[in-house]
Amino acid sequence: MRALREITTHFKGKNFPKFVTIKEVGPSDGLINEKKAVSLEKRVEFVNRLSECGYKYIEATRFVNSKGFPQMADNTKLFQQIHKAEGICYYVFIPNLNGLESALQASIKEISIFASASESYSERFLNTSIAKSFIRYEPLMEWAYDNNLKIRGTVACSVGCPFEGNIDPMAVRDVAKRMQEMGCYEICLEDSNGVGTPTRIQMMLQAVLKDIPPQQLALHCHNTRGRAIQNILTGLEMGVTIVDSSIAALGGCQFESGKVGNVSTEDVVHVLSQLGVETGLNLSKLEETANWISSELGRENRSLYRSIS
Repeated sequence: MRALREITTHFKGKNFPKFVTIKEVGPSDGLINEKKAVSLEKRVEFVNRLSECGYKYIEATRFVNSKGFPQMADNTKLFQQIHKAEGICYYVFIPNLNGLESALQASIKEISIFASASESYSERFLNTSIAKSFIRYEPLMEWAYDNNLKIRGTVACSVGCPFEGNIDPMAVRDVAKRMQEMGCYEICLEDSNGVGTPTRIQMMLQAVLKDIPPQQLALHCHNTRGRAIQNILTGLEMGVTIVDSSIAALGGCQFESGKVGNVSTEDVVHVLSQLGVETGLNLSKLEETANWISSELGRENRSLYRSIS
């Protein structure tokens, strides 16, 4: 409670948007980084439970190779079996054309892709350079347009890189602009290894905002060093109104074993509510769902809010 109270006190009275959209990534970016794989039946139930919490956007799964990522097995079946509540966009992450083909078979309407502002990160996780990654995406984007899919782009390493260190804000600006020009309706700026500080987030956004308006930007801040909420609030002060988060802080840090990765949705919603910012989310239902999925994973709920409720 103390940490959340201190954050709230520090940012009290500052200028924030009246409403912030929370995009839930727990079923995808969260579960894929958990040690234990959850059954298809439980993953379907998980998404259905989230649908009752007030979300407008839920990243339901990732269309990746299940051999390497058993946590994402049977993703087509998952998307077909979840109850698609009216007014909620269920989107998925796809890495390539194979993933897109599977997404189309599941009648998905929105997809998410990513590129990196770090050459080393791009080579490590996309097996190609930044420039060539965009060339690879060209046929995917064309196919997506032909099938009337909305496309969200994420810029990995928007603040720092686990291999290169600090990332030049202009490099982030260049990748974000390229994604916008390619047709992404929204650009999510990801602090992939959680090294961001309010000052560095501010510097990065100042660069990106020269080309892209704040209403087309989102923040995905990792809480590896305990600064995610401060970084998010800094972005909101600068006009950003869309935030990614993960219920129960699902998903560890792939670069530092044992460290927290995604920021807890409950913590973000609690702090925003204390600051008078609406999210449309039901905090009690979030907590209930967070406790349930944590139990299914056989681990504790990492949300700080859980310890004060």
